Amino acid sequence: MGDATACLPLRRRRRCHRILLAAVFCLYLVLPALSQADSDAVPANTSNSVSFVFPSFYNVVNGSNLLLLQDAGFSQGALQLTPDTVNNANYLINKSGNVFLTRSFKLWEDLPATATANASRRVASFNTSFNINVYRPNGSIPGDGLAFVIARSLDGPPPGSDGAYLGLTNATLNGLSTNQFVALELDTVMDSSVEDPDDNHVGLDINGVVSKVTANLTRLNIEIAPVNATNYTVWINYDGGARAIRLYMGVVGNPKPASPALQASLDLSEFLNQRSFFGFTGSTGETYQLNCVLAWNLTVEILTDDDNGALSGWKLGAVIGAAALVGLALVVGVVVWVCMRRRSVRDVDSRAVVAGTLRSLPGTPREFEFKELRRATKNFDEKMKLGQGGFGVVYRGVLQGENRELAVKKFSRGSSGTDDFLKELTIINRLRHKHLVPLVGWCHEKGILLLVYEYMPNGSLDQHLYGGDNDHRPLLGWERRYNIVAGVGSALHYLHEEYDQLVIHRDLKSSNIMLDAGFGARLGDFGLARALEIDKTSYAELELAGVPGTLGYIAPECFHTGKATRTSDVFGFGAVVLEVVCGRRPRGDNGQFLTDSVWKLHGDGHILDAVDPRLAGDFDAKDAERLLLLGLACSHPIPSDRPKTETILQILSRSVPPPTVPAAKPAFVWPAGPVDDEEDDDLRLMRRAAISMSMSMSMTSSNFASSSGYTTSQSQYSRDGPPQV
Repeated sequence: MGDATACLPLRRRRRCHRILLAAVFCLYLVLPALSQADSDAVPANTSNSVSFVFPSFYNVVNGSNLLLLQDAGFSQGALQLTPDTVNNANYLINKSGNVFLTRSFKLWEDLPATATANASRRVASFNTSFNINVYRPNGSIPGDGLAFVIARSLDGPPPGSDGAYLGLTNATLNGLSTNQFVALELDTVMDSSVEDPDDNHVGLDINGVVSKVTANLTRLNIEIAPVNATNYTVWINYDGGARAIRLYMGVVGNPKPASPALQASLDLSEFLNQRSFFGFTGSTGETYQLNCVLAWNLTVEILTDDDNGALSGWKLGAVIGAAALVGLALVVGVVVWVCMRRRSVRDVDSRAVVAGTLRSLPGTPREFEFKELRRATKNFDEKMKLGQGGFGVVYRGVLQGENRELAVKKFSRGSSGTDDFLKELTIINRLRHKHLVPLVGWCHEKGILLLVYEYMPNGSLDQHLYGGDNDHRPLLGWERRYNIVAGVGSALHYLHEEYDQLVIHRDLKSSNIMLDAGFGARLGDFGLARALEIDKTSYAELELAGVPGTLGYIAPECFHTGKATRTSDVFGFGAVVLEVVCGRRPRGDNGQFLTDSVWKLHGDGHILDAVDPRLAGDFDAKDAERLLLLGLACSHPIPSDRPKTETILQILSRSVPPPTVPAAKPAFVWPAGPVDDEEDDDLRLMRRAAISMSMSMSMTSSNFASSSGYTTSQSQYSRDGPPQV
């Protein structure tokens, strides 16, 4: 069966395989009857489970496994449910944030009428444990609290959910059955408006923050937000069969207590949507605290459908088994025939979409035949491979009869990558600039998508900067390095200001900068690029797939907004400038970020010490300082303080002096402050979408936050190695 479908394109093979697997699965369900010759089958009443383990939160990609909403963020390996800073107390008040696991779970199901009379529903059990630190900066009065929550949606905290409402609800919605949430709160404020019993309790909240059951923690010698920062572990166990929930709490490292701090009867099916989400919420009010989740384990029972049919004997089993085998054979035959029959039709349909799009483009590029590109690349031989990215593999090719070298990009997702193929094709087809890699043509046959570019004989910039053990490329000299930076700057200015649409590249890095025969820079790989209407200034991801780009080149604000802008492209350009001058990657193997070390040398008055030592002093000191200061200016943590491409070109042409750069790296503060009129709309859009977070900027390079240009206060919670849950 595998051989019969092997020649199909990937997308159709998967579709065929899914049907085949379904048939095999059906057979699997009935074949056990063959072994039940002397007894009836027992109706299924078992389930499995799924677990998620987050020992820390250093590498959070928002929207991937976790979704961070409103004022939530992450830093120093912890989820910050509300903003984390000790520098601006006013920024901490009246905040609320949510963090959810992006996967939903089926938490209950109706049982069939034949089920036992004592329960009409099966409810999933779950166990979770998480480490928290609730820190009050400078011993201030804490407020307000955090909660573990099961909610019906990923909508995030409603307006007015700060203070006593813990990011769960607000004064208008509080208590409504349509809220459909269950939460276990850890509350540090006694608020009479929501009937809090004290300022140090846990409570069971159902559709509102007036707790159904509460328990004081002082009696257990636990203070949620002590003056001296303390890490606690919280265990929550829910028994779906017994309809009971228990919460335990203790200092991290201590065993789970024998007795729960809170226990209550709870039927989740009465209050929750059948499919719901697990996560955390938190808030501050007029008083504030840092609500930190340091680690999280979650295990949830996966409900399965009952099998209430009883197989009574070997004859029935044999009949069903034989029928299943015959049916499976028929299904296999039909699947293979249909897949083969429809292959050419679907190829034609998909190709028609591409061709139709191309016909709408001015100056349609050349259409190649697949067989000539296959010959040119020696059947896509691994030895012809030039590089690989997120969207495909690039091969060197030589056209027979034309003696012309090409770079052929083969999209890795086959026909399913048509959207990516068209996005790249429609953008780069009309771009005309001497520092962009020229598009030559395209091919779409046999379910394979190919883009053909002019071949760059000197490869990519990163290959020349770093090479390898067996690499014999000559060292890039100073003049070539300066010209490469100037060429990339010119290309970026064209994309942002001179083309009839604003094009945001979104993945500016040294491996995407190609070098032609004369070592001229050619910016390429437009797989992530987006063309915008000329009056728009930013591009927002429509998918919750995290931040596009490459770590070390991504501007810090992108981690909060999910938006790519002119200024985020300039940040990537700044990383490239420093990379070219220093001969070092933006993020080293030891986690040290190049921007940090160059900025420190600048502050110490020794910025030229950052120049690539392999040049052995063979460089122009004034130009080196010019580029280093330009790289720092483009890497400024505040988007509005980065130079525009027009200014960048003036600096590179030496017509204006190098930019003025502060001696110490400025703090990244988000939302950003006032900006000039031209960029105001851009940053206002970003501000609205931002996860409002401000960071204390004692810059380090020990964690993921440094890659974004920020860190947080250093000692807000104690740690003796990674937290254990």
